[in-house]
Amino acid sequence: MNESGLREEICRCGASLYERGLATGSSGNISVRLDDGWLLTPTNACLGRLDPARLSKLDWSGNLVSGDPASKEAFLHRAMYEERAGAGAIVHLHSTHSAAVSCMSGLDPCDCIPPLTAYFVMKIGKLPLVPYHRPGDPKLGEAIRGLAGRHSAVLLANHGPVVSGKTLESALYATEELEETAKLFLLLHGMNPRVLTSGQIAELKRVFQLDN
Repeated sequence: MNESGLREEICRCGASLYERGLATGSSGNISVRLDDGWLLTPTNACLGRLDPARLSKLDWSGNLVSGDPASKEAFLHRAMYEERAGAGAIVHLHSTHSAAVSCMSGLDPCDCIPPLTAYFVMKIGKLPLVPYHRPGDPKLGEAIRGLAGRHSAVLLANHGPVVSGKTLESALYATEELEETAKLFLLLHGMNPRVLTSGQIAELKRVFQLDN
């Protein structure tokens, strides 16, 4: 897909997320990798009302090439791209159930949502928890950089998920799967749910050639 088509796709995906309540106000951001840099939703932009022509285009040094000023969380996307050569798109949301999980105490920082379903394992794999940093803190980019090479998604404490995919569609699907599994996790909290075994997870990785 050419750059014009990718701009349109970002806007379509943003509108879909907004209309379904997965992004509210001006929260969340979406990016897509290009041959000569990357596209990112602008700062203070509502994902439900994006303009393809006003999307931020950045080079690989993080400099604005064209469009409106980029999201203040551009460094999250840049760190993920630099560590994951196969990542073609990234979705970052403050979606309700994922954000709720990110506020819980006592989570396993290496894998903060257990493998409740095969689809969570297939789309997300292990989900590490990144310690809390204030929004816009550049140190958060470095915290993500230490995990992104091994994980396609991370959960920012008291904030929300950052999810990468080979394409924008795959990143979107993985983000939605994470949100649904977070909802299940909250519904089952304190109920001692049955989770997938290490053998079942290994089978999924072998059959579906998972690298997350």
